[in-house]
Amino acid sequence: MAEINHFEYGWITPALSYALSVLGSFLGLVCAGRIRTAGTTGQRVWWVTLASWAIGGTAIWSMHFMAMLGFAVEGTRIRYDVPLTVASALVAVAAVGIGLTTVGTGRISGLRIGAGGLFTGLGVAAMHYTGMAAMRLGGSLGYDRVRVALSVAIAVVAATVAL
Repeated sequence: MAEINHFEYGWITPALSYALSVLGSFLGLVCAGRIRTAGTTGQRVWWVTLASWAIGGTAIWSMHFMAMLGFAVEGTRIRYDVPLTVASALVAVAAVGIGLTTVGTGRISGLRIGAGGLFTGLGVAAMHYTGMAAMRLGGSLGYDRVRVALSVAIAVVAATVAL
């Protein structure tokens, strides 16, 4: 069995990953805060779009991909399937956009927050596993069903709390 190294380049990739997440979250929260105060539908769409790209594209996807770049498996080169990698980014942005639209427009209710959190959390999980499926290496990836289910549940709960 090959040795897996999560920190191939030292602490630079986790540190950059964290910095991207913080920056994207900050910018996304600033933009999301303007959704409800927007005067027109066009302005709301603009703020949802910006917040979705900041949170989904930077805080979630860029953080995830930067961390994956620091991952290495002894004796094999890791490459990434470009269409699947792009798809994983678009899934994150779209899921956040739908989640923000669900909670950022109309009356706030527990149902809206729950639905937005469910959709966003499932989108984050889908982004993660699509990104992992994009990895091309000399070997195979395996998943434990219980851990996958737990990771999806954590993503949904975290997204719901964040919304």
